[in-house]
Amino acid sequence: MTIHSALLQGAKLLEDDSIAVPRLTAEVLLAHALGREREYLYAHPEEELSENAWIHYGRYLHQRLNGKPTQYIVGRQEFYGRDFRVTPDVLIPRPETEHLVEASLKRICPDDRVLDVGTGSGAIAATLALESAARLCASDVSLSALRIAVENALRLGAAVDFIACDLASAVAARSIDLLVSNPPYVPRTDQPSLQREVRDYEPDVALYGGPTGLELYERLIEDAPRVLRPKGWLLFELGYNSLEPVRRMLRSRWTDINVEHDLAGFPRVLAARLLE
Repeated sequence: MTIHSALLQGAKLLEDDSIAVPRLTAEVLLAHALGREREYLYAHPEEELSENAWIHYGRYLHQRLNGKPTQYIVGRQEFYGRDFRVTPDVLIPRPETEHLVEASLKRICPDDRVLDVGTGSGAIAATLALESAARLCASDVSLSALRIAVENALRLGAAVDFIACDLASAVAARSIDLLVSNPPYVPRTDQPSLQREVRDYEPDVALYGGPTGLELYERLIEDAPRVLRPKGWLLFELGYNSLEPVRRMLRSRWTDINVEHDLAGFPRVLAARLLE
């Protein structure tokens, strides 16, 4: 079995099962089985697969056909041009979340103290640490997620202090200049309708924000004035249909409220500044 033949067979299996981007997925899985980058497949299409590589490739295809996300199979996901290790203990970083990073970078000043609440893989915190002169700290309630975040930060050389706590509960008062969060915002009632890759594999604690999906926004907005310094920034990634309810939570004590949209035109980031 050559690399070329293996790719054709794998892509056909994935396509027949209606897996998205079947050819790309087959390439990623085969490259992972070979321990190579995808470019190697194009340079060596007639190379014969070893028995070991064929066994691994078959297992990865089987996992993907059963719904396991490709990112969890290969153990990595690119975010803001860097590779992050991901496991089922953390949410897979999405490209849309890069809008939250961009919005944060526009508001960060040198030596600002920045807190990433619900850091998961550490993608936001590590990226902000590497792309700015801010001092980063990040929190998560999941110790398993924090282990992945610490590993990612160390491997990338990102200076981030990590805190195990519920939201910002262990953060000192008036110690933060910018609080950023991509909180769990899926309503629990939406669970049956989610894609199986999300519903069956990504961690519940990182997905569901409560019965309405707004509960963690409310808790963070309530606690943010304690944590933020005067005129500090609060930035959220927004879930589907969450803009207006979250904006209503910011009626008092907040100014400079701004909404940024993603490439599809959906409201993706909300930023607000503490009055005092």
